[in-house]
Amino acid sequence: MRTIRVETSAATILLTEAPEPKVRDRQTGEIAKDAVSGEALMTIGVVYIEEGESSLIKVTVPESGVSEGLALGAPVSLPGLVARPWESVFNGQQRHGIAYRSAAVTPAMFPAVMGASA
Repeated sequence: MRTIRVETSAATILLTEAPEPKVRDRQTGEIAKDAVSGEALMTIGVVYIEEGESSLIKVTVPESGVSEGLALGAPVSLPGLVARPWESVFNGQQRHGIAYRSAAVTPAMFPAVMGASA
């Protein structure tokens, strides 16, 4: 399926869930790995805020892309963020959604407030 680049320069992204291993198979506990590099994958939860609207999303990041110094509630940067629509049939039920993936998650700064004076 096609991936869609997500422009994040005008957004505020806050970390809501700490990085944890992405589980490929819940029954066996197998950790998901990148299909090309074989590297373990992690998931994070973020709130994505842009133009007065917000969404809670889960983002998959390679383990090596998880930076030190991440704090819950703090702003983060998601370089190379892409969205990929998906659909599948599970137990006879049609399911669909959007999967998000980023090359990394790094600490960021809160955006400057417009019209604020020091």
